[in-house]
Amino acid sequence: MKTTPECTSVSQSLDAVMRADGGRILACLIGQLRDFQLAEDCLQDALESALVHWRRTGLPGSPAGWLLQTARRKAIDRLRRAANFRSKEAEIAHLAALDAREGPMELHHIPDERLRLIFTCCHPALLQEASVALTLRTLCGLSTEQIARAFVVTPVTMAQRLVRAKSKIKRAGIGYAIPQPGELGGRVEAVLDVIYLVFNAGFARQQPENGETDLCEEAIRLARLLEQLRPDDPEVEGLLALCLLQNSRNGARVSPSGALVPLDEQDRALWDRAAIAAGVELVDRALARGRPGPFQVQAAIAALHAEAASPSQTDWREIALLYGALDEMRPNPVVRLNRIMALSHARGPELALAALEAVAGDLPNYQPLHAARADLLRRLGRFDEAEAAYGEAIATSDDPAQVQFLEKRLAKARGLARRGTNR
Repeated sequence: MKTTPECTSVSQSLDAVMRADGGRILACLIGQLRDFQLAEDCLQDALESALVHWRRTGLPGSPAGWLLQTARRKAIDRLRRAANFRSKEAEIAHLAALDAREGPMELHHIPDERLRLIFTCCHPALLQEASVALTLRTLCGLSTEQIARAFVVTPVTMAQRLVRAKSKIKRAGIGYAIPQPGELGGRVEAVLDVIYLVFNAGFARQQPENGETDLCEEAIRLARLLEQLRPDDPEVEGLLALCLLQNSRNGARVSPSGALVPLDEQDRALWDRAAIAAGVELVDRALARGRPGPFQVQAAIAALHAEAASPSQTDWREIALLYGALDEMRPNPVVRLNRIMALSHARGPELALAALEAVAGDLPNYQPLHAARADLLRRLGRFDEAEAAYGEAIATSDDPAQVQFLEKRLAKARGLARRGTNR
């Protein structure tokens, strides 16, 4: 079948609508249908209908509203065709009444159900990896293939994981709702963790490609929604502060050629000062509540980096102390590695290199550990050993920008090793 310019234009418009509003449409649909898989299937049916109808009639006034209404009608059709449709009569009647009452809606009239949805995705009955995958799929609009790449598994494995998570929600009758105030305490921690993992998934991708959802911005938006629900929760404030402070460096993290720029080489004039100011204010407010937690500590570390006028003015001793406090709250070899690298700047690389061996056994294939060892050896002038460590770091990395950066460091170490100089 020949592709016409009209077909291409409609497809591009549809892609743009889904990138911008797909998560909101799907969340609203799941809220109305109370069935993840049915909502996804019906939205897919609506997208296929849009390709046909929009080519003939042009884009509707509210593409998002058109998709939501069409998906809802597809759901009514599917339920009526189901073998057990008589048991669905009340559900069908409810959807039909909703459709008749609402009709196509403008985007700002579509209820934003994403905060409700994230509490469902993060139910304690689900494994965290399933919660993160389900959140990325339903709230952020990532494809199964994209999520699979983020988790370093095959698309088939990820598809099975998502199906199991959705089936468990349906079988267990997990409510699609924000928990009652008395139930929130045990659920908020899981939601915070998932939002931050969504943020990290975006941060690791450097920049969204081909108009993909900006996961960092999506995580910040979700954190703001959670702050509205929990306005006096210092850990919620800490998470939002951490995301804002980390994301403030986004414009300086990658060079125009796509190469990774390490923190100490970034042009700080490119950092988003408004985001830094907002993040620091949130950190101060959270810590003043006197209930420190892991996200507040991480945000305090990020604030120290953000407020330093130059790398040499960074308060590395305070950062090392904060990493020590974080390790007491949530013991973790990665946190200990970060503390060691902070100590290397505060007290020298030789002491840090000796301490590094204590955590190496816990992180055998962890790329940042090999990169850290290479960096310490380079700073000590042990260039032959640094060259080998850079090779290990490259072998354990699958990020092209990261590999490019490490290869540059490796080439420099080789050159210095050949010249036998400590420069």
